[in-house]
Amino acid sequence: MFGLFRRHAMREVTPNELKAMIADGTALVVDVREHDEFASGHIADAVNLPLSTFDPAALPDPGARTLVLNCAGGKRSAMALGKCAVAQAAVDTHLAGGIGAWKAAGLPVTQGA
Repeated sequence: MFGLFRRHAMREVTPNELKAMIADGTALVVDVREHDEFASGHIADAVNLPLSTFDPAALPDPGARTLVLNCAGGKRSAMALGKCAVAQAAVDTHLAGGIGAWKAAGLPVTQGA
């Protein structure tokens, strides 16, 4: 029982916080939506690693930046963070509300792969 059921720590950033992090070069966005969803609109310069084949070992090296996961609404990115926690990957941050919240905040998306 020694912590077996303890939830991993998860940090959520708002769309505007992520926008500022991207602008100052402190964030690398990893989008865990499927390829077709990603192609229909994503945050510029995001890397696409779909949850269906997600492997924390495949995450890009962010250097000094914070890896921020995102999906459509926040559920899949939270699931990917869970996989990262199990793999003991140093990733704990995702976009609150996903790309839906990003768009609702009036922030731009890029189309294509």
